[in-house]
Amino acid sequence: MKRLVSFCFNMDAACVDLEYSDGSMIAIDTIAVENDLADNMYQQSELDWLIYNKSLEYTQLVLSGEIEKYLQGTPEHRLMD
Repeated sequence: MKRLVSFCFNMDAACVDLEYSDGSMIAIDTIAVENDLADNMYQQSELDWLIYNKSLEYTQLVLSGEIEKYLQGTPEHRLMD
């Protein structure tokens, strides 16, 4: 089983970069996610907040496919304090 070794938000590329123990890497294009999912400026702001403040949680939501439920506002998916 591979485990996450490191992750960071790459501001220059607007990607969240993930590196796993087996050497594999994933780059999540945050602009593409935002363009695909955010219907309004409030959802865009919500995604931006997540990227800058809770990058790991953002990544987990995107990879699990739960990001849409998060944006719809279901209480169990709210991370913002």
